[in-house]
Amino acid sequence: MEKVVERCAGLDVHRDTVVAHVRVPEEEAEGVTQTFGTTWPDLLALRDWLTAYQVTLIGMESTGVYWKPVYYALEDAAECWLLNARHMRNVPGRKTDVADAAWICQLIQHGLVKPSFVPPKDIREARMFTRYRKAQIDERGREAQRLDKVLQDAGVKLSSVATDVLGLSGRAMMAALVQGTRDPQVLSDLAKGKLRSKIPLLQKALDGRFGHVHAVLVTEILAKLEYLDEAIARLSEEIETALAPYLAQLKLLVTVPGIGLRTAQMLTGEFGADMSRFGSAKALASWAGVCPGNWESAGKSRTGRSRKGPKWLGAALHECAMAAIRSKGSYLHAQYQRLKPRRGHARAIKAVEHSIIVAIYHMLDRGQPYQDLGADYFTRRNSPDRQAAHHLARLRELGYQITAEPPAA
Repeated sequence: MEKVVERCAGLDVHRDTVVAHVRVPEEEAEGVTQTFGTTWPDLLALRDWLTAYQVTLIGMESTGVYWKPVYYALEDAAECWLLNARHMRNVPGRKTDVADAAWICQLIQHGLVKPSFVPPKDIREARMFTRYRKAQIDERGREAQRLDKVLQDAGVKLSSVATDVLGLSGRAMMAALVQGTRDPQVLSDLAKGKLRSKIPLLQKALDGRFGHVHAVLVTEILAKLEYLDEAIARLSEEIETALAPYLAQLKLLVTVPGIGLRTAQMLTGEFGADMSRFGSAKALASWAGVCPGNWESAGKSRTGRSRKGPKWLGAALHECAMAAIRSKGSYLHAQYQRLKPRRGHARAIKAVEHSIIVAIYHMLDRGQPYQDLGADYFTRRNSPDRQAAHHLARLRELGYQITAEPPAA
């Protein structure tokens, strides 16, 4: 088999050890294998060992989070490839007595595998911030639900009257409850703004059995919510600093219906702004896991499941799609309404996600803002004569006698 790379190395990464196998012209017969630790000094020694053999390409299998420090230590010394374990298993001919490191090295030497996408360093750092902020936002939502459960247990139906329990009025009422105020009239008088028009309903909603246990739990939950709000604000500042060089790309992304600033920052942290790494919109959609699967058997093509894409990117795209379908008068809303009756909600949402990721690719690749095709796109793409003939034929099938005159020029 033809050799594509002369000097290459394969790494079998574990939590505490890294097995490295090198293939170079002077050691062509069996190659050289050596084991290193995973502490930073050991990884630097591994880098020096690979540099001594003048290795130009290093391949390693994606193993949880253990590959990350190894990849970061070696990416400046040589070209590093992160390999998908599924791709490696699909290559036939592996024997059980061949070490993983030697097998990886052999695959990349003959060009039988391709690397996975790893963003550049600045995008990776921003991605850590955006993912952690998303986790804190989700935790804040769960904590708000716990607060409502405590109030419901106390018979306080504040969420049935107030749209935002954690608003200025709701927090004032809960603070008064914690401090010992139980009179519904006094509590309802703390309402502000539009909520004052609902004072009679508030008096009924606030007449419960709020006790000491509820006061302790509400105090702790409110303190945690305050901390989470501060943490989210601090992380947002760090994200703005980390993504300052990509401000132009962020401005392009927020032009898409359903994408706000936070979501745009999340998307940029997942795949960056350089679309040349993917090569085409189809490749980006496939990597994101929002295109139909390819399943063909016995000469018949059937609908296949989409491949699993990055979890965080999938969650961000789903939020974008759910917001976009509520944007009436847009192409994405029309696409969802067109597909939902015959394909169902899940597949219609997946199609909207696919449209969004394809639009993002072309926007970032060309440096142009989003241009909506319009809610009447699916009507306009067919000629008026064809549409008229279709509807007239349906009416005649129902027994109507119709004489149609073409419109004046």
